[in-house]
Amino acid sequence: MDKVRAAAGDRKREYRVEELAEAAGITTRTLRFYRERKLLQPPRKEGRIAWYGEEHLARLRMIGELLERGHTLGGIAELIGAGESGRDVAGLIGLEAAIVAPWSDETPVRLDWEELRSAFGDQLTEENTAEAIAQGYISIEDDGITHVSRRLMDATTELVAEGVPLAAVLDASRRTGEYVDAIAEIFIEVVSEHLLSALSGDAPLPPGEAARLTERILRVRPLARTVADAQFTLAMDRRVRAEYAELLRQRREHGSEA
Repeated sequence: MDKVRAAAGDRKREYRVEELAEAAGITTRTLRFYRERKLLQPPRKEGRIAWYGEEHLARLRMIGELLERGHTLGGIAELIGAGESGRDVAGLIGLEAAIVAPWSDETPVRLDWEELRSAFGDQLTEENTAEAIAQGYISIEDDGITHVSRRLMDATTELVAEGVPLAAVLDASRRTGEYVDAIAEIFIEVVSEHLLSALSGDAPLPPGEAARLTERILRVRPLARTVADAQFTLAMDRRVRAEYAELLRQRREHGSEA
C-alpha cells in the first residue's frame, strides 16, 4: 500500500518520517539526526503529524551525494548554510572538488607471490617488504600485494632487472619522497597565498568568485606539474654533466700517474 500522501489540487507529494526515510534510502534514526544537526528544513506540521515534501527528499539525496564525495557533515552544514544565505552552493562544491581532486593518475596493480618471487627472487625479504609498506606503496593480501602505481612498480622491476638492488631502489624512493614533499609544500604555499587567499577570511565569496577560482585552479594544476618536471630534468642535466666531468678528470689523473 502506497503511504505517500497526494493531496488535492496543486499540493505536492508529502511524506511521513518513515516514508521519507525509505524514499531517501536511510533510516529514520539517521533522518532525525540530520534534523537535529539542522541539515534538513523543518517539516510542515498538521496537528501532531509532520509532513515532508519533495524539497526534503532532494535535500537528503544531496547530503548522500556529498557524503559519497568525502564531505563531512560539518562541511555539508556549511554548504547548506551558504545556500540558505544566497551564496552559490554549486560553485562552492565545484571549487572544493577542484581543490581536493587527486593530482596523480596512477593505476594500482596487483601481483601474486609467484610474480613477485619471479621479479625479485631472494630480494623479496621481510625488510624490503616492510619498507615498501612504510612508504605507502603496497598493501599485503593473502595471495599477493597491491601496488598503488603500475608505473612505479614497472620501473622498480626494471631497475632490479638491470642490477640495482631492491633495497637501493627503496632507499632512493624514500629519500626522493622527502624532497618531493618539500616541493609540494612550496606549491601549496604559492597557490594558497596568491590564488586562494579569498578563502582564508570569514567573508562570503562574491557572486561568481567560486567558479572563477575553480577555473583558475584547473588552469594552474598542469602548470605546476610542468614546472616540477622541467626543474627535475634541468637538474639532471647539470648533475650528469658535473659527474661526467669529474669522471674524466679522475681518468686523466690516473692516466698521468701511470
